[in-house]
This record gives sequence, structure tokens and C-alpha cells, in this order.
Amino acid sequence: MANPLDTDAGSELFGSYEAEFKLVQADLTQKLDQIPELSGEPRKSAISAAERALEEADELLGQMRLEKQNIPSSTRPKINQRFRNFETDVDSYKRKLASLASDRAALFGSRYTDDPSKASPSDLQLEQRQQLLSGTDRLDRSTQRLRSSQALANETEAIGAGTLADLHAQRERIAHTGQILYESEGYVDRSVKTLRGMARRMATNRVITIAIITVLVILIFAVIYSKFR
Repeated sequence: MANPLDTDAGSELFGSYEAEFKLVQADLTQKLDQIPELSGEPRKSAISAAERALEEADELLGQMRLEKQNIPSSTRPKINQRFRNFETDVDSYKRKLASLASDRAALFGSRYTDDPSKASPSDLQLEQRQQLLSGTDRLDRSTQRLRSSQALANETEAIGAGTLADLHAQRERIAHTGQILYESEGYVDRSVKTLRGMARRMATNRVITIAIITVLVILIFAVIYSKFR
């Protein structure tokens, strides 16, 4: 049998398919266990019910096969192993059901005959009715799955629209931040130019100050020299 569901592996959608598969699997196992104890019409009804459950299990396997491609590669090995176990289980159920359905003597009881022309009208009508009911059940299940898929698509579309809106808002914020950075760069350039002008003025003032001091020192020496001459 398949391994229990790992709650930390796989996507939420795959997990929902897997949980639904396990319910169908349990129901199918119960039906297959009951068939050997039945004969005649009850056996035919039980086989038809098991066939419908097996078809539903096949449909769920198809859904899981598609969904497991969206699962991160880090957890995909676990998912693949569980999926292979499910496939093995379904193959086993198919073989068991085929074996039970091939026992036509148990299926039809004392009325069994290999010649369809000898079958009673009531048997033919019952078989047609069961086939019609089986087709109706399959159509109902397919309709429910289509509705679920449509709801999921609508939800995904809404999430996508919200994501696009968030991305647009982030783009606007990034553009605004870029504009602020551009303006700040202009302020920095002007500040650098101002500092360079101040540095040039300071250098000029220093040269002027040194020149004045030099002239004063020369005058002082000239005065002293004139007194001691």
C-alpha cells in the first residue's frame, strides 16, 4: 500500500488530490473485498460500483501526475515514490477486479449463458440501465471536477491579478526611489563644487596672509636697520 501523506511535502493541491485518492482507495478496497461473497445481480452491482471507483482513482492519478510537475525538485523524490506506490495499488486493483468480473458463473448465477440470444430481456434491460447509470455517474464526477478546476482557475487568476498589482506598486516605488537618488546625486555634485570653491578661497587667503606677514617682517627689519645705521 502507499505511504502515508507527508504533510511537509508537495503542494497543497497535490495533497488534496492525494487525500481524495486515499478515500477512494479505501472505498474501492471495501468493495473488492465484498464482491467474492456476492453472486447474481448484487455481484454485478458491486462490480459496477468498483469499476466506477477505479475510474475515479484513475482520474485522480491523472490529476496528481500533472500537479507533481509543479512541486519543487527538493521534495519531488518523495512525491514520485508515493505516486509510484499509488500506481502499483491501482494496477493491483484492476487485476483483482478483472479476475472477479471474469467469473461469469458467479456473476450471473444459474442463469449464466455464453449465448447472448438466450439472455432474458430483463437481464438485458438491467445491464443497459446499469451502463446508463454508470455513464451518468461518470458524467457527474467529471462535471464536479470541471467545476473544481474552474474555481481553482478563478482563484489563481485573482491571485495573479493581486500579484501584478503589487508588482506595479513596487515598480512605482522603485521609480520614485530612483528619482530621489538622482536628485540627491545632483545635490552632492553641487556640494562638492561648493567645497572646492571654499578650498580655493582658503588657499588664496592663506597666500595673501603669508604675503602680508612677509611684507610686515621686511618692514620691521628695514626699520631696525635704519635705526642702527
